[in-house]
Amino acid sequence: ARTLEMDISELGPISLKSTENVTISSMCTVFAESEVISLIAQNREKADIANGVHEAISGKAMSLLRRVGLEPGYMMTGGVAKNVGVIHCLEEKLGSPLFICDDPEIVGATGAALYALDKI
Repeated sequence: ARTLEMDISELGPISLKSTENVTISSMCTVFAESEVISLIAQNREKADIANGVHEAISGKAMSLLRRVGLEPGYMMTGGVAKNVGVIHCLEEKLGSPLFICDDPEIVGATGAALYALDKI
């Protein structure tokens, strides 16, 4: 988002306006940022670049999901679950909707607090 000169909250919605596939091949954030800079220099549309980033993120998530097994009834937590672009890409790859709770960014902290409470 910083490299595209936009707020992180804008990244998801703008990616949904993508009209052309752009590939971000690096999972390393430093190298991925270099790819984004190169795409900007090529005058590629911000929407297409943002979608390329989301495709890369969802592709990595799918790789990890395949390791544990794919069974419908998916849930996504964490701050990335607030990004509609990543959600869209991942749902397309899964062929199934994701359940996203109202405050996905605090699920891990809530779970840790409940675990600690149980241990007291």
